[in-house]
Amino acid sequence: MEQQTELSAEERLAWLRLIRSENVGPITFFQLLGRFGSASKALEALPDLARKGGRKKPIRVCPAGEAAREMDAVLTFGGQMIAACEPDYPHSLRMIADPPPVISIRGHAHLLNRDILAVVGARNSSAVALRLTGQIASGVSEANIIIASGLARGIDTAAHKASLEGGTIAVVGGGLDYPYPRENKALQEEIYERGCVIAEQPMGIVPQARHFPRRNRIISGLALGVLVMEASPRSGSLITARMALEQGREVFAVPGSPMDPRAKGTNNLIRNGAMLIEEATDIIDALQSIRQRPLKEPDQPLLPFLDPVQPAEQELDRLRPDILSYLSPTPVEIDELIRLTGHSPATILTILLELELAGRIERHFGNRVSIVE
Repeated sequence: MEQQTELSAEERLAWLRLIRSENVGPITFFQLLGRFGSASKALEALPDLARKGGRKKPIRVCPAGEAAREMDAVLTFGGQMIAACEPDYPHSLRMIADPPPVISIRGHAHLLNRDILAVVGARNSSAVALRLTGQIASGVSEANIIIASGLARGIDTAAHKASLEGGTIAVVGGGLDYPYPRENKALQEEIYERGCVIAEQPMGIVPQARHFPRRNRIISGLALGVLVMEASPRSGSLITARMALEQGREVFAVPGSPMDPRAKGTNNLIRNGAMLIEEATDIIDALQSIRQRPLKEPDQPLLPFLDPVQPAEQELDRLRPDILSYLSPTPVEIDELIRLTGHSPATILTILLELELAGRIERHFGNRVSIVE
């Protein structure tokens, strides 16, 4: 992932086809790329890998025509697609464990590789929090730091509006062209013109609940740090904060009244080590030192596939039942599977790859897997 290169038209289409194929997520995508060397070759291998994992019916491989239509739709809409190996792809996002292989954007691509602060918080936010969000986002933006958020109601909206002048990035849960919530349609149009909108999902996709955790990992992955303004104990903003920590990002939080349930999440973050924030200068000063830290390269699951010595088919056939016996509906870390079984990482990752393509296991954030019941 360190090497940056422009893809040929044929390989770019293959990248999109691969990530749009059945049971292929970001981690599986990069494992396949690492093992076969190109998306084109990985596409050819998908049916056989899924069969080895125990799949009975053929896996759906995204047709070339379908992927070409999606690419054309993005261009017609005024957007562009950027692959994770290309120079315009956000450098910080490339460094997380599960970056989107392909993103669609509309707007100013250069903003993606500037210093970025993510701002998240409650949809049903208090008037005080909305005002303070605007003040902090505006102050940080004036210091040439780009604000990223999720274009949701409440805190997200306040952060985007306050940072339009300096440049704001909206990461949407659905397609690039789908305004959500509807009340933010005009704001989204303005961000197309003055900022940048990012989507991982295909054009026209309506956001669903399962899309938002994936969107949140992009919001935190883009940034040097994440500011949580208000969050109840069950808030999705706390998931974003947890993702930020696992990605090695700084977490900031604004304290609130213990009488307000929307402050319980942020107060608890501070109690557990998040940096307390009261005004924009607190963040600006903190980011000065963070800028100097190199982003840590994650332990990419694909790396063992770079070993030219792959497990023998007979060994894989023998060990699949053993690996399956350790799996349950409760997610387990892959590192724990390697430790418990005593098998090589390449063997474990190969079997898990086949099982995922067969639809028999599911991946979870934090390099964990569970069996599909």
